Amino acid sequence: MADNIVDVTITGSDADSLAEFTKRLVADRLAACGNIISGVRSIYRWGNEIQDQAEALVVLHTRESLVPAIIDRADAEHADDTPQVIAVPTVGVHPGYRQWVLDETAV
Repeated sequence: MADNIVDVTITGSDADSLAEFTKRLVADRLAACGNIISGVRSIYRWGNEIQDQAEALVVLHTRESLVPAIIDRADAEHADDTPQVIAVPTVGVHPGYRQWVLDETAV
């Protein structure tokens, strides 16, 4: 059965900590790669207060079937009590890139 490719976004306090987290996910074949974006500004309600924080964001490219394992890793390794982990289905993927993601991730 073919596995769907998804993008998983995760925010973190800074790009360096997200880079280390992403390296571990790639090493363990939970993601084929991650693109880290610095300078994200997150505004949200937490603990009944409005928060306004500088953060970074990683976009992981992976299999849909690996999302639960990524969530488990974020729960275990992320600094936040409730890390933002969102999987978004891809509408279209270059066939060669799709194959590369499948080849580089665990089944």
